[in-house]
Amino acid sequence: MLLSMSGLWVVLWWLQPQPLSDMAERVHWSTLAVLTGLMLLSRSLELSGYLTLWGRQLLAHLSEERRLAVSLVLFSGLLSAVVTNDVALFIVVPLTLGLARMTTLPIARLIVFEALAVNAGSSLSPIGNPQNLYLWQLSGLRFGEFLWVMLPLSIGLMLLLLLLLLVPVAFPKAPIHLKSASLGTAVRQQKPLWAALIGYPLFLIAVDMGWVLPAMVGVILVMLFVARRAVFSIDWLLLVVFVLMFINLSVIGELSVVQQAINMMRQWPGGDISVGVLLSQAVSNVPATLLLAEQSEWQPLAWGVSVGGFGLAIGSMANLIALRLARQPGIWTEFHRWSLPMLGLAWLFAVLWKNALSL
Repeated sequence: MLLSMSGLWVVLWWLQPQPLSDMAERVHWSTLAVLTGLMLLSRSLELSGYLTLWGRQLLAHLSEERRLAVSLVLFSGLLSAVVTNDVALFIVVPLTLGLARMTTLPIARLIVFEALAVNAGSSLSPIGNPQNLYLWQLSGLRFGEFLWVMLPLSIGLMLLLLLLLLVPVAFPKAPIHLKSASLGTAVRQQKPLWAALIGYPLFLIAVDMGWVLPAMVGVILVMLFVARRAVFSIDWLLLVVFVLMFINLSVIGELSVVQQAINMMRQWPGGDISVGVLLSQAVSNVPATLLLAEQSEWQPLAWGVSVGGFGLAIGSMANLIALRLARQPGIWTEFHRWSLPMLGLAWLFAVLWKNALSL
């Protein structure tokens, strides 16, 4: 992604030369500042070891395949709304892979549904995924106001996943036997845990009040003292990728041929929701959001790119993270077997809900 964005930036700068200062103005720096703070807090929580411990304790008390699947899906969805979708997968997928050594479960299918769950759960929260984070900053809404707008979609997606795909179809009521001793023990550190638990609400309150830069600096300084490893182990190159995305997609979005294509797609059923879904299938939902944000209403766009995380694996970076972590035979086929129907159901729900509200 970094190489692709860098190469595209060179091509666009060659075709349309402009000062670096003008390019810098295309970057939404407040979004990057919030993303940096959240990455640090999430990494601190992950390094504490407590999420892994709590997850293992949950697994140790389940005795039925369907109950295990429902618990993992709910855990993944709720966790993604708090610590972002990619961090949730870095916690849940390794736990699920550990089950393969203890019992004969459809591990690949469990991981597929965890990927679908983080797409659904993260759609609720302004901090659940990068596209929501950007649209939250762009909209100027308070944290609770954004969450309220996204609540019907998130609940609908989770219900579709659990009631139509998961419970009756994907996982039977077969008994499983887990040995608590074989789940191992997690290394626990209290300083990173408390830094994250206290830092999350304080950081979000500061961002909600408009103190984005001081909040980010404060998180960095605190982490340097209590969880230095978090500062040096987050994916700083991801922030560079986002800077290049802001610049490249802003330039591309100004091209007349692109604007004409987007305006044509807006005439299709679903309007901006459908545009967000379709573009996400082509370039992933974060780039789709950056490309469409200046020309679309934020609410239908947020719904569209959230739905667009389903379908093809490229629809969301979270999908690629889950499949990459899993390394299970046949998981790409298994993913699309469930994700493509989920895309159709989710798009239908979003469009029908939008139409019902407009009546």
